[in-house]
Amino acid sequence: MKFFCAHAVAIGLLVVGFSVQGGRVMAQEMPPAAKPTAEHQWLEKFVGQWATDCSANMGPDQPAMECKGTMSSRNLGGFWVINEMKGEMSGAPMVGIQTVGFDPDKEKFVGTWIDSSTSFMWKYEGSLDEDKTTLTLNAKGPNFFAEGKLANFQDIYEFTSDDEFLLKSQIQGEDGKWIVFMSGKGTRVK
Repeated sequence: MKFFCAHAVAIGLLVVGFSVQGGRVMAQEMPPAAKPTAEHQWLEKFVGQWATDCSANMGPDQPAMECKGTMSSRNLGGFWVINEMKGEMSGAPMVGIQTVGFDPDKEKFVGTWIDSSTSFMWKYEGSLDEDKTTLTLNAKGPNFFAEGKLANFQDIYEFTSDDEFLLKSQIQGEDGKWIVFMSGKGTRVK
């Protein structure tokens, strides 16, 4: 109980915004609350329930894998979208969670990706195209063509309408060329 009371007092002081100057306690104005930007509002396109249908190719001598699943997307405070993907990869269930927001200081979209098939956390930075239909998220991650090395990756979401997006994931080869290893689409369910 003592901890709870002390914690409540500390939070109360932060909320009221007091500072001590010259032995006197003076009230300060709280900085204005952050407001979502147009880029944050653009992310609302993701919010909803989606059926996904993708094809993945993990190498020239590997057969393409069909991946059907779902994506559930929600807004967090007007600043972030949280996309939870569920499906199967190589016959095994997989869950992925993606966060995407916009950092006004960097003037870039930012985010993360984690999934149930690896311990690696992907970190994104990206941008919209001029038409504001396509979001490209850049990341560095484990190169599945060269073990122990990192490579550049892109996840590209192109909204063809309010109810459909095309998805493309690609890796940059050592020659600088981009190799598409997954492509597909999402169709809004609700």
